[in-house]
Amino acid sequence: MFSKPAPKPDSRPNAPVSEPTLAPATEPAARNRARPASLLAQNLVVEGSIQSDSEVQIDGLVRGDVRVERLTIGETGRIEGQVAAETAEVRGRVVGAIIAKQVRLFSSACVEGDITAEQLAIEPGASFEGRSIKLQRPKAAVAPSPAPATTPAT
Repeated sequence: MFSKPAPKPDSRPNAPVSEPTLAPATEPAARNRARPASLLAQNLVVEGSIQSDSEVQIDGLVRGDVRVERLTIGETGRIEGQVAAETAEVRGRVVGAIIAKQVRLFSSACVEGDITAEQLAIEPGASFEGRSIKLQRPKAAVAPSPAPATTPAT
């Protein structure tokens, strides 16, 4: 009455038990992958400057300068200040100067200010009031040649 029932034999065929596999250690290349973009949401207002060495997407309002590696301004995004980036994609509004290696204004973009860039692309429908200035890479400084040695006249 209080005894344990005998174990029932397993009807499944004997399958080899596999040992759990371990994930390979993180390789250096995996650690150097691009980080996901920082997102400033549509209902966010930032009063002050933003600086980052990675990608930033702005869908809200920034009142201040923005200095980032890669900038995306969404259709609801607005910047009131200067922008400095390697690449800038504008779908929203910028009131201030943009300095970047590559700038792309999409059809919904509105920029009031100068754009200094190596490459500038403006889609039909975009609004741009300002000057377009070609970004010049600084030339290598030429060392001045030493002045000829003068010998005192005797």
